[in-house]
Amino acid sequence: MQFFLGILLGIIVAALAWKARALDRGGAIAAALTGGLIFGLGGLPWAALLLTFFISSSLLSRLFKGRKRDLSEKFEKGSQRDWGQVLANGGLGALLAILHALLPGETWPWAAFAGAMAAVNADTWATELGVLNPRPPRLITTWQPTERGASGAVSLLGSLAAAGGATLVGIFAAVTSAGANSTGLLLACIIGGTAGAFFDSVLGATVQAIYWCPACEKETERHPEHICGAQTRQIRGWRWLDNDWVNVIASLTGALVCALVYARLAG
Repeated sequence: MQFFLGILLGIIVAALAWKARALDRGGAIAAALTGGLIFGLGGLPWAALLLTFFISSSLLSRLFKGRKRDLSEKFEKGSQRDWGQVLANGGLGALLAILHALLPGETWPWAAFAGAMAAVNADTWATELGVLNPRPPRLITTWQPTERGASGAVSLLGSLAAAGGATLVGIFAAVTSAGANSTGLLLACIIGGTAGAFFDSVLGATVQAIYWCPACEKETERHPEHICGAQTRQIRGWRWLDNDWVNVIASLTGALVCALVYARLAG
């Protein structure tokens, strides 16, 4: 019964998000699939973490949408999530939910899921709030000043936002973990989520595919066309490593670090 209720809840949440224009049509279908598996196989604790990420990140995207409009040319995609973004942020969670159902006696899939959600929430909060930092950010690899919204850019506000996003997920993970080491899980989420967000920045500054718009004379993640309509050309990084794949790696990093830290603290 829980599984079918979870599938139904996933469809309802995805439909509401599509109606609110937080997801496009493909994103809504992907969200219904991943959300249904997480809700149906994980139950209330897993649903709470996924909803914490989705609701908080969507609210931040809408709240500061106007102030970030001038930076939209930097980012590969807008605030309306497509199927790639949904799978990048929730695909690992769905796989861990399946493992949780297949390995009911193991606690590491739950800790890894909490870490993955902490990482994607930390990264999203850092992106949404970091661009509002009053001072220009710095590139995480060289510490040289760079443009707001640039891949690999970090700032004080963005770093604090990342820690806050990871902490929020950690709080809900701790509260819903009946019988588990809740304090240890909270700490593991903060460490894992923050680690995932910072590794995201490292990838963005080094191997993520970055392009150049000759018309605007600016770097961008957008390809093959910039927001102005001009054709962009790659200037660094691996062509296959777009922002969605960076998010996948960041969530995997958060999951691994959180599971390892939690195992250490719980043991």
